[in-house]
This record gives sequence, C-alpha cells and structure tokens, in this order.
Amino acid sequence: MAATIALIAHDSKKDDMVALVQRHAPVFARYHLIATGTTGQRIRESTQLAIEIMLSGPRGGDQEIGARIASGEVTAVIFLLDPLYAKPYEPDIRAFLRICNIRNIPLATNLATAEAIATSLAQARIAHLIFNPVSGQRDEQQALELIRDRLTPYMKLQIHTTTPEVGAADLAKEAIADEPDLVIASGGDGTISEVAGALVGTQIPLGVIPRGTANAFAASLGLATAINPINNACETILKGHTRVMDTATINGRPMILLAGVGFEAEAVERADREVKNRWGVLAYLFAGWQQLKEHQLFEMELEVDGNLRQFEAGAITIANAAPPTSVLAQGSGRVTSDDGLLDITIVTAEGKLDAVRTLLEMFGAATIGSNLQSDKAIHLQAKQVVLRTDPPQKVVVDGEVVEMTPIEIECIPQSLTVVVGEQ
Repeated sequence: MAATIALIAHDSKKDDMVALVQRHAPVFARYHLIATGTTGQRIRESTQLAIEIMLSGPRGGDQEIGARIASGEVTAVIFLLDPLYAKPYEPDIRAFLRICNIRNIPLATNLATAEAIATSLAQARIAHLIFNPVSGQRDEQQALELIRDRLTPYMKLQIHTTTPEVGAADLAKEAIADEPDLVIASGGDGTISEVAGALVGTQIPLGVIPRGTANAFAASLGLATAINPINNACETILKGHTRVMDTATINGRPMILLAGVGFEAEAVERADREVKNRWGVLAYLFAGWQQLKEHQLFEMELEVDGNLRQFEAGAITIANAAPPTSVLAQGSGRVTSDDGLLDITIVTAEGKLDAVRTLLEMFGAATIGSNLQSDKAIHLQAKQVVLRTDPPQKVVVDGEVVEMTPIEIECIPQSLTVVVGEQ
C-alpha cells in the first residue's frame, strides 16, 4: 500500500503535531495515516481521522513504522523531534533519516518542513490502482513494477490486488470511499468492467491499463496497442485527457461494453483460461469455429422501447460500446458509446456457410464503418431492451458468461468518465 503518511512526535512536540494535522485535515483525510501509539491516539481524538496506531515509540512503534518505510509502503514521514530535550526512551531520528534517504522518501523534522510536505500533498494527485494478477500472459510482478515505476513519480499511487475472495468491484468501492482523483483498472475486460461499474455516476475518472486477452474495452476507445501496451497506457493516463461515455445496466447490474446472447455466449464459455493463456485472442476464434458446428436458432421476443418484436435467431448482441473486432455487434458498422442508445444486432443466419458469409459481411461493414446490408442481420437502436428466448439462452456480459435470459438492459447516458488519448 502506498499513499501512506507516517506521523511521529517526541513528547514535547505532540501538541504541534496535533495542531498540524488539524490545520491540514482535508489533506490528511485523503491518505492512509499511521502513527506511533500516543501520537496516533491524540490525533484520532482531536481530528476524528481514521489512523492506524502502532505501538508506542518506547515499545517499538518506531521500528514498526521503519519496516513499513523500508517495504515501500510510505509516501512521506513527518517526525517532529525535540533537538534539545528528547528523552532517552524516545524514537531516534537517525534510523529514519537513513531509510528515508535510501527509499528517497521526504522526511520532515520540524514544523516548517512539515508544512512544506502538507502543501505538496495538497497539490498531488491521488490514484488507486486495482490490479488483477491473473490477467494477461506477462509476469504479473514485472507488469506491476513497470506500472509503479511509470506512474509514481507523478502521482500518489495506492495499489489494491484482487484475490479469489476479494474482487475488483469491492476494491473499487473501497477506493471510491477515499475520494481519489483517479481510479486505474489493470487487467482483462472483466476486471475493467467491474471497476468501471463501481465508478458509474461518481465523476471519478477511470484509467485503463489493459492486460487481458481481448482488451475489448480499451480497443473500443482506441486505447489498445500491440507494442508496449502498459507503457503506452500509463502515458495516456499521465496526459489526463478525459471523455464521458454511456454505460448500461443488465438485470440491475452494470454493463459497460455489451451483452451477447446465443452464439457469442457459447463461444466465450468454450474459450477457458488455459486455452486463452496458450493462444491469446485466437482462442475466441477457435471456440467460435467449433460452436458454428452445433449452434442452433432459437425463438426470441424482443421489447424495444416498449415495442414488441419476434424473431428466430442464432445470436443477438446488445452493445453500449464495442471495438471493431466484436463483429457480432457491428450491425450499424460502428457502435457509438456516447449517443444515449444501445445498438442491437440480430443474426438470423442458419447453417455454417450461411453464418460464415454473414460474419464476413459484418466484418466488412465494421472495417469501413458503414451500415450492414444483409438479409441475415438486423440492426436496431433503443434506450431500453427486454429480451426473452425459448429455450433460455446463456448471456455473456463484458466478456464473462454471468446471466441467462430473460434480460432487461437500459442505457445510462453520460455516466462514466474515462481517461483517453488526446483525440
């Protein structure tokens, strides 16, 4: 954990420390605070700020803080010392001076330098990084170190790592509670969509460092690059240009990209983690080709902004945003993510050859950005969609199979701020 401030004070300087934190309470509230026993207790009682209290200095609290500094968890240290009358049992500045110099961490020892640090902290951007170590084919520790090295010179970065027990959405909600300037998601489309879903309506910008197999969200916004993807994503984040896009809800849960019903959902489920690790994005092509052999049409009832329509279809895609490579979403040739509308593409192709021909036509339309001209694909737009199928079908949402029909999807216009390239 970074974005942490360590607070220590000799007995005669504890009043000064309390007064300093009171003067700059809005600044200190944005950081994780740690302090030795008595100092921390007095700050908590006087300011009501959340603070992690260590042991008292004489009992080793200073060494606990020193270990946190040595491990790279601390952004700055304020150690108000008494240069003339310090007690023998009080913490010694020499160990802190050494470790702060080694780690290149600012250390204040009097009120003047403490005020300078507080002023600097007030001007610094605070970012929370939600990092999924399972995503991607690159060594996760190497990827995390690259992100940290690229971003920490320009912002205070607090890192949260997903686990099987704690997902990206939960970590994003914890980050939002600290009111950061930026939340960054690093992982595949599932991770990024979870973080984005938590940020909807908050006006806190989302930074994206794509490390997944498809990286559809980044591609839909023109952020995905094949060469130096992590470095380029960090560069985009540091430039700080933003745009506001639509999001949607599906059965009450957030949807950032699209929902695929029928063929796409079955193909995504076939492409398991082992296959994606081995073949990357080609895993989806292999899975889709296998699915063509056995996929069948199904009956569907579609309610579009209150108007009821019925079809026999093999696939339906309802998109808020989608890259050109999401061929089944390209009924209009291009999905616009800030028009307040969902793009609905219904594919009625029957048989493998028919399906292949239709997919090629859709790919061509997406390539040149034109409306699809095919009697096997239908394109509609709506603010709200209700879909029922017979028999019930699996639904892939933002790259993960998480729903079954029936589904209800509603567009939420202009609800998510994303850091994008200059265009």
